[in-house]
Amino acid sequence: MDVELKREIILDNYNNPYHKGLKNEIGYKKANTNNESCIDNIDIELKVEDGKVVDANFDGEACAISTSATSIFLRKIIGKSVDEVKDLIENYENLINEGDYNIDKLGELMAYDTIYMQPNRKHCALLPVDTINKILKEVESGD
Repeated sequence: MDVELKREIILDNYNNPYHKGLKNEIGYKKANTNNESCIDNIDIELKVEDGKVVDANFDGEACAISTSATSIFLRKIIGKSVDEVKDLIENYENLINEGDYNIDKLGELMAYDTIYMQPNRKHCALLPVDTINKILKEVESGD
């Protein structure tokens, strides 16, 4: 993916994020994650029915990397099973941490393929994953 396309994807999802705004309705599980070294502070809510993510939303204040990654991630997980979401998370974490990943599963998340060059930005890119993982643990425990 060329640099201009990456920039366009990130800025589009930052300036016009998808699924922004919490519903705070019954059936949604919500979690918060923040980055103690900057302003990043996001809430994500997921609605999981029959082992599948049927809706996802977020709100909060965050940098372009965190906001755009959250926007893209939520679009990608709606309609996916919990296992598919976990697989996507694993591939994305491997991308961010220079491990093995499946490029076909990541799509627009490939915009962050060079984030490892800026170690202080890794946490920004992983903020949505950390929050989604909190919710998935809660869903799996039945809480």
